[in-house]
Amino acid sequence: MEQRIIARGLLAGVLGGLLAFVFARLFVEPVIDRAIAYEHGLGRALAEAHSAGGHEHGVELFTRPVQANVGMGFGVLAFGVAMGALFAVVYCVAYSRVGNTSPRLLSVLVAGGMLLALFVIPALKYPPNPPAMSLDGTIYQRTLLYLLMVVVSAAVLVAAVSLGRRLAPRFGAWTATLATAGSYVVAVGVVMLILPTISETPGPALDDAGGIVYPGFPADALYDFRLYTLGTQIVLWTTIGLAFAPMAERLLGERHVQVREAKIAPIGAGRA
Repeated sequence: MEQRIIARGLLAGVLGGLLAFVFARLFVEPVIDRAIAYEHGLGRALAEAHSAGGHEHGVELFTRPVQANVGMGFGVLAFGVAMGALFAVVYCVAYSRVGNTSPRLLSVLVAGGMLLALFVIPALKYPPNPPAMSLDGTIYQRTLLYLLMVVVSAAVLVAAVSLGRRLAPRFGAWTATLATAGSYVVAVGVVMLILPTISETPGPALDDAGGIVYPGFPADALYDFRLYTLGTQIVLWTTIGLAFAPMAERLLGERHVQVREAKIAPIGAGRA
């Protein structure tokens, strides 16, 4: 059963990756071109303003069309497949512990929870940056901190859900849900306060006399990049959740009904 669920998760991941690539190609890639154009313009301005030569660019191994189509397409598709497999594993674990939720609804809930825990919350602390935004000396540190934030967010979400399941029989579903959400927000907020903040948005470039030779990174490009990156993730996880839902219903629907009937039968027999 688990292998069949994972196979369907991979299929949903492929579909999600394809649609996410289309969205990213239409909306994210033009913003990347704007960021690269800014970086090139900054390098030329610094080269003219400083006798040391300014910003140097290495030779590109792949042209921009190759990067924007083949590179991005392969990367987003591979990410979608990986997330589809991870989604299926989480779904298997959740389904074995949440017997009263329909397979369709559980698919949507798991996809929404993974979007929140794996991207939205980590991005609040370490939002994605387009090219020309990150300093070479901080890329490694920023990557490690972002991955740490992802792991912590996912672990805290699992712990919060487990807490909610324990509280539900005693305090009711509504109170347990509020406790789950509140504990997750508090725990993640504390982690965000503890972890260091990295702020490296390029400001105006100055010459030796202190005059501005090139403006700072355009705020609209930064906003668009982060907004469309969020949109790409929403497309990916929405597609995975909605595509997996009917497949899970066909695979697990009959079993789900049998489980519910087995739980209700003793109650009905007692009343009779």
